[in-house]
This record gives sequence, structure tokens and C-alpha cells, in this order.
Amino acid sequence: MRQFFSTDGPFNLVLGIVNDALWTYVLMGALIVCGLWFTLRTGFVQFRLLGDMFRMLKESPRSARDTKGKHVSSFQAFCVSLASRVGTGNLAGVATAIAVGGPGSVFWMWLIALIGAATSFVESTLAQLFKQRGGESFVGGPAYYIRKGLGSRWMAALFAVLITLTFGLANNSVQTNTICGAIEHTFGVQPMVMGTVIALLTLVIVFGGIQRIAHVSSVVVPLMAVGYLLLAIVVVVMNWRLVPDMLRLIVENAFGVNQAIGGTVGAAMMNGVKRGLFSNEAGEGSAPNAAATATTSHPVKQGLIQSLGVFTDTLVVCSCTAFIILLSGLYNTPGLNGINLTQAALQHEVGSVGPVFVAVAIFLFAFSSIIGNYYYGEANVLYLTRNRTVMTVYRLLSGGAFVLMGAALTLDVVWNIIDLCMALLTACNLTAIVLLGKYTFRLLDDYCRQRRSGISDPQYHRSTIPELRDVTECWPE
Repeated sequence: MRQFFSTDGPFNLVLGIVNDALWTYVLMGALIVCGLWFTLRTGFVQFRLLGDMFRMLKESPRSARDTKGKHVSSFQAFCVSLASRVGTGNLAGVATAIAVGGPGSVFWMWLIALIGAATSFVESTLAQLFKQRGGESFVGGPAYYIRKGLGSRWMAALFAVLITLTFGLANNSVQTNTICGAIEHTFGVQPMVMGTVIALLTLVIVFGGIQRIAHVSSVVVPLMAVGYLLLAIVVVVMNWRLVPDMLRLIVENAFGVNQAIGGTVGAAMMNGVKRGLFSNEAGEGSAPNAAATATTSHPVKQGLIQSLGVFTDTLVVCSCTAFIILLSGLYNTPGLNGINLTQAALQHEVGSVGPVFVAVAIFLFAFSSIIGNYYYGEANVLYLTRNRTVMTVYRLLSGGAFVLMGAALTLDVVWNIIDLCMALLTACNLTAIVLLGKYTFRLLDDYCRQRRSGISDPQYHRSTIPELRDVTECWPE
């Protein structure tokens, strides 16, 4: 049985073939086309309203008219979504993309972030529009806007099941796998021992609900992102003479004639898009689950904040990893891949403290992703059923069993499982937001009209889109 599920086993081989077919011929094109369409249709909203994105981070729930019960602020919702985004994809995923697809993969990661920010804006705005009241905060996401906006219960249920399997279960195995690999490589701690520790910590947090998850994320995420950015700046400054050559290497490998003849342009594109999406999650339908929890006065506000999350994840954190690896010159070293490549590159730049820093960083990055991923599953389990026993079982599986499973599986098998789940999830969500995007465009027009008229804090009312009055009950008349 172990041989069947091994890296060279038939299970992993078939998964790899299916994933390559889905990503190469279907989803990569769909993501780019949707991103370009949303970018054009919103008037380049991800660039035009960049200033508003930063302003929204300071917004208090008290600025919204709904002041009943507990609240999740715009910044906390931003941190919960960023906790899921900033994880193994930023350290191990970027390294894998460069090792397999070459330096050109970095360019395609940047591109998918620039246009994907518009996709994230659309899906997160829809999540706010169609949110509903939960036990401790608002709750929502693609399952909710598919049912309320499209009236398709079966498609909503399908999405809820897919995202629970992808993020609540399989994705947590990916995060744990990378944590255990980094800790074992640096400190010699056995994977199952580390996996048990992670599982216990996760269970303590997830049984505290969204309020505890939001609080932990709002502390850990800024700390780890700023620390990693500072380290990358140090590495770049130390190698400032090599920076122009590094940038030229990225562009040449993304478009170069020699690379096109050798077929590596396609590999760079596929790996860049795939790993870029895994990292920033634009179009997957994951971040909208966090966006829906925020108490705010207009749906567009969370759309803008989640667009900023895409930029933060890929253009900042992923670029940090890419620059460290490329400046080290170790990206084409045989046998180095994933988190081990990132550790080796950092050790090359800053000495023996490098692997220790990466081990600590990956623990914070990936652990925050685990609790963020857990919440995405919780929001969708709640969509499917309110049964407390089912929720308890889900918490034990997500925070316990699948965390431990990640400590035992091989890296290639884990990545292939998550790639397949992510492909199915993305296809489902893209279909929904293309059909419902017209409501986001109307909301954006309403928001911009209020801003042009001098209103510093735009408010949304159900009468703005009268045909949705009955399914947007969380918004005032």
C-alpha cells in the first residue's frame, strides 16, 4: 500500500498527468482570461483604487451601521485571508516553481498576481454582498453567493464540499508536511513528533472559533511578513550588483528564444501560474470566506482589501523568496527542491543562521495557514449543516488527523493531491463569479459615485440592487 502511494507509485503518476492536463489546457487560460476581463471591466480597479485599499485597513467595525454583537474588523478579515495565503506556497512553492520551471516562473507569478487581484476583488465583493449572520460574526463565501445569487443549491453544495476537502483537510496536510521537513532538516526533530505538536496547538485555537482565529492571525501575520521582508531586503542589499542580472534572467527565461525552442517557456508559465495561484489564491474562492466575516459599510471595501492581499502575498512575500533563491545561484542545483532549496539559498547568503530562520518562518507562515484554512472549511461545513457533532468531527479531522497525515506523506504526493483539489475548486468558483460579476460592477459604480460626491465613507443599501433585496438581508434598507 505504501508503494502505491509513494512518489514513484501509480497513484502519484496518474495524479500528475491529470493535473498537468487540467492546468495546461484549461485552468491556466481561464484564470488569465477572467483576470483580464475583470481588470478591464472594473477599469483597472486594483491599480486605480490602490490608495483606498490601504485606507480600508484602518476601518473600524463601528463605522458600519450594523453594530450588534461581536465583530471582525476589516483588518482582521484581511489577516485571516492573508494567513491562509502566506504559507508554504511562499517559501516551498516558489522554490518548487523555480526548480521545475526555471527563473521565468517568477515573471508569471507576478503577472497572475497583477491581473488576479481584479478576480479577487470580484469574488470578495460578492462574498460581502451575499453574507449572512453566523453565531459569532457574519459568514459567507462562494457557497453562499452561488445559492443566493445563482439559485443553484447543488452547485453551492459541491463548492462547499470541495473547499472543505481542499483547504480544511488536504491543504493542512501540505502546510504540516513543509513545517516538518524544515524542522527535521534544521533541528533533527522527527516529523511525527512535530506533527503532534502542531495538531495540539491547532486544536486549541480552532475550538475557540473565528474570534480567536482572527485575533491570532492579526498578531502573527504582520509579525512574520515584516520579519521576512526585512531579511530579503538585507540579502538584496548584500547582492545589489547582481540585481540587474537577476531581473534580466527572470525576463529572458519567461520569453527568451532559447527557452522557447527548448520548451521551458511553457514549463515556466505553467509552474508560475500554478504556484502563484496556490500562493495568492485569486479565483479559487477561498479568501471570500474570510472577506464575508468583516463588519463594514460597503461590500466594495472588502473587495479592495482582498485585492491588496494578493499583492502582499505574491509581489512582496513570494518575491522575497524568489530573490533569495536566484541571488544565491543555487536554483539549478540537482537534488534541491521545495523548502530545502529555500533553506540552502538562505544559508548561502547569511550563513548557518539561514536554515534556522527559514525553519522558524515556515512554522509561523504554515501554522497561520493551517488555522486560516480550517476556518474556510468551517464556514462551508456550516453551510452544509449546523449539527454540532458534525462540526466537532470536522475540527478533529482538520486540526488533528490531517495535520498528522501531512507529517507522514511525501512532498510530491501531497502537492499533487492539492493541485487536483485546487483545480476542481477553481473551475467551480470561476464559473460562479463570471455569472455574478455584473453585481460587483454595479457595486463598484455605486461606491465610486459616492466617493466622487464627497462621501468619505460610502454606505450600501439594499435598494441599490432591488432585485437582490430578499437575499441580501444583512444590509440596511
